[in-house]
Amino acid sequence: MANLINQKILPAARTLKEFDELMESCYERIILLNAHVAQVKPLGKRARAFGKKLLIHADLIDGLKSDEYAMEFLAQEAQPEGIITTRNSAVLAAKKKGLISIQRLFLIDTMALDSSLTQLARTKPDYVEVLPGIIPHLIEEITVRTSIPVIAGGFIRTKEDVDRAILAGATSVTTSRRELWTKS
Repeated sequence: MANLINQKILPAARTLKEFDELMESCYERIILLNAHVAQVKPLGKRARAFGKKLLIHADLIDGLKSDEYAMEFLAQEAQPEGIITTRNSAVLAAKKKGLISIQRLFLIDTMALDSSLTQLARTKPDYVEVLPGIIPHLIEEITVRTSIPVIAGGFIRTKEDVDRAILAGATSVTTSRRELWTKS
């Protein structure tokens, strides 16, 4: 994999104020969760000006449908390092555009896990974001069964949650909790 994410915490900005705070942070990679489609180009440009590598959660961009055309738009206009999405077609399109693809999975029961494993076998994303990220045995299981690097997300509330996810095999943890955005 050309672009290895080797950052324990991936801070996720929910607001433009948080995004601006992350410009001054020590983190190289940041996640943009919420924005309007008209904001992604200037936000991508701003992130690059500050030396940040941007990961955009494509499903949460207002006015953007997460499909092949959206991935082309994001690649050309926002120029992120990668995208996060739940959609299979968006993962495949992002990969074609040379973006890091992170497939987000909501693991709510065994049926969701089995369906997710089938999806991952088809899409082969660069990373998989497992939600909720506070269940170490699921992080271990996804890692072992897919050999795809796991990012833990969702309900990560404490430093102990971060540590447990990393010990279970997660390469990184996404969090919008500002108190966890300090380097440990």
